[in-house]
Amino acid sequence: MQSQQKINEWKQQYPLLQDIISLKPVIWHNPKLTGMEELPELPVSLGDMEQAELLWQRFAPYLAKEFPDAEPSDGIVESPVRKIPEMQEALNAYYHTEVQGALYLKCDNELPIAGSVKARGGVYEVLYHAEQLAMKEGLLKEEDSYELFSKPAFKQFFSNYSIGVGSTGNLGLSIGIVGARLGFKTSVYMSADAKQWKKDLLRANGAIVHECAGDFSEAVSLGRAQTETDANAYFVDDEKSKHLFLGYSVAAFRLKKQLEEAQITVDASHPLFVYLPCGVGGAPGGITFGLKQVFGDAVHCFFVEPTHSPAVLIGLLTGEKDKVSVQDFGIDNRTEADGLAVGRPSSFASVTSEKLVSGIYTLEDDELFKLLALLGDTEGIFVEPSATAGLIGPGQVMGTSYLEDRGLKEGNATHLVWATGGAFVPQADRDRFYQKGKALL
Repeated sequence: MQSQQKINEWKQQYPLLQDIISLKPVIWHNPKLTGMEELPELPVSLGDMEQAELLWQRFAPYLAKEFPDAEPSDGIVESPVRKIPEMQEALNAYYHTEVQGALYLKCDNELPIAGSVKARGGVYEVLYHAEQLAMKEGLLKEEDSYELFSKPAFKQFFSNYSIGVGSTGNLGLSIGIVGARLGFKTSVYMSADAKQWKKDLLRANGAIVHECAGDFSEAVSLGRAQTETDANAYFVDDEKSKHLFLGYSVAAFRLKKQLEEAQITVDASHPLFVYLPCGVGGAPGGITFGLKQVFGDAVHCFFVEPTHSPAVLIGLLTGEKDKVSVQDFGIDNRTEADGLAVGRPSSFASVTSEKLVSGIYTLEDDELFKLLALLGDTEGIFVEPSATAGLIGPGQVMGTSYLEDRGLKEGNATHLVWATGGAFVPQADRDRFYQKGKALL
């Protein structure tokens, strides 16, 4: 807990903090944003990303065999990019904006295995751990077909090992589903805001769910402490994990190919703006790192957080990163966006994002439901509430001096909103979210 004196000093030093504490929606441009040529060495590299992509390819035959929704893509966990022109018109009309440049949706709400962006990081880290164990045991050689992981001998071997994770929901789903399928004893420590249907789905897939009374940070702390008591247990640490981060980063290689196939140019004169919902910061941080490696300074990434959970914003604004929490500033960390309900940012992701993210904006919960209804009405696409957060990004960013300060032309920009989850949401919840959004419009 930070002292009141220190908090008062930060308020004086960073005037935007007063609006953040007052729960007002804000937009922040990152003064530490650094060009790729001047970027200092980071804890991960392009080479690490390339190795991560190779691991995904090695496991593709296993994923295609074990998960029916991954079979059509031959086991490659990837989502489509969809142009959403009718939604763009609706956004401009409702929010009185005039966003130019095409608007696209990166549909991670359709990702196989877990139905959210966490299928990238969570599934990757479990696969990485499984490969390490199997090779150490002599069950596997890198040149083998990884369909071997479906064999009873592998499942029996992994049943001697445990995996734990703390989660608000979607990360737990990804790890619980793939971990249990491999044969691991998989425990998911769920924060108080986790949705019941996610707990039910985990249990149905063979994971053990521990329900916690506290928020995300408390769930992570409990899970970490419990897991560390078992010598054969492995904890997936969303606050510190390099492997989660790398799993997310590989999306950049796939997106580059998708944009090329769609004949969308990304260069200094044709900037790509990407809007990423942000919880602890691992998924948006990993994706941003990857995009920067692939597109360099031509890509501009903005995170978005709920007004009640601006953990990464406060961490980066003050420069304190994971040393501060929203609760230090009297912010309650209560939001309907369960995947974004995080009070303290990731230490690992904060270090890497500090000089890569272009900025962060916040929005109120009601906007999430309005955007959900608008997206359904205009494009027939359903995403969960937290996944709509990036949709107002173009209107927010284009209404500032960001482009002018960099000599960019708005008409040449491409806008990509990252839809982070939604495929597994039960129909009753979908209907409820939609009706709530319609009532607010």
